[in-house]
Amino acid sequence: MKTAEAMPSPFSKAISESDRCVSCGLCLPACPTYRKTLSEADSPRGRINLMRGVMKGELPVSARFIEHIDLCLDCRACEKACPNQVSYGDILRDMRRPVESARNSGFWRRAVESVSLSLAAHPDRLEKIGRIYSASGIGKVLPGKLKRLDAMLPKNAGPAPEKTVHPAQGRVRGEVGLFLGCVARLSDTLALNASIHVLNRLGYTVHVPKSQTCCGALHARFGEDASSLSERNVDAFQGVERIVCTSSACTSELLGAFPERVYDISRFLNEAKGWEEIEIAPLKARIAVHDPCSMRNVLKGQEYPYRLLERIPGAEIAPLGGNGQCCGSAGSYFLTQPKMANSLLDDKMEMVGESGADFIATSNVGCAMFMGGRLSGAAVLHPVVILAFQMGFE
Repeated sequence: MKTAEAMPSPFSKAISESDRCVSCGLCLPACPTYRKTLSEADSPRGRINLMRGVMKGELPVSARFIEHIDLCLDCRACEKACPNQVSYGDILRDMRRPVESARNSGFWRRAVESVSLSLAAHPDRLEKIGRIYSASGIGKVLPGKLKRLDAMLPKNAGPAPEKTVHPAQGRVRGEVGLFLGCVARLSDTLALNASIHVLNRLGYTVHVPKSQTCCGALHARFGEDASSLSERNVDAFQGVERIVCTSSACTSELLGAFPERVYDISRFLNEAKGWEEIEIAPLKARIAVHDPCSMRNVLKGQEYPYRLLERIPGAEIAPLGGNGQCCGSAGSYFLTQPKMANSLLDDKMEMVGESGADFIATSNVGCAMFMGGRLSGAAVLHPVVILAFQMGFE
């Protein structure tokens, strides 16, 4: 009689990846939460051991376990430090669903999560609500934490691109698709429109499909299946060979759906042709470049914003101090872990003060919003916006 074969674990791949961790500890100094708490359970090595125990059925998904996982920023700095190149982010992603299933969430958390995911999946609705909110002026009377959120939203940024096709100017060099995202349609419209301006000036026609949707990063963060969003985006950009994105976090997420076709805007512009025909006005200003974790640790393309800004005559370009440490935004992290997020932001603001910069350039919308809500001196702008202004963008 043939015995039934054991069913493979749904975590087989993640377990195999976690087994590659040799617990050398080289990741510890790179981990922002470990540097703050000095707790082994809040280090990448400690979390891998905990997750391995849960995936193998040796540990329960307890409230204490969830606390240590929740405190992780998913900044992936540990991956950059790991000599064995363990994909910590992949292990963590597989752990999200069991964590959310076991979480004893209250009514309001579940309601906020449900509404957030629904709006992210339908960015057009989010855009309409945003316009109504801005016109209402209700932000002036919001209490406490909500007032802080209102301060993070840019004022008078203008609408998101409305046309589906923006023709190239001068000699035509190619066509690209522009990914709008969901939050960026409200908070980073300046970067979206500036990207179109620069691309058009260089001779690229820009396509902006109306049917595109959220990249799925927020859904993944909450342990939800984002495959339907990927399918919608694949359909929306069908026939478009190259897709550019202004948010490094969205670019990182879109790599799953478009592994060979998606580019961070700074990288694409660095590789684009036609710069010899463009006049860029001088700018006597000090620009400190902030490296988002997604750009530095996932895309590994942190050099591109510097190269782009170096095209501006007279500008002084330098990295922002402490670029190896997350600013604390980390998607929705600043909402769910405000104490740790604000502690990390304190460190970042200290570096901003020491920089003496006129502008802080960052390639991720979440980082820009989080830092911008605290800044009173230097302006936080996407690198392409600073460049576009020197190319006649209004």
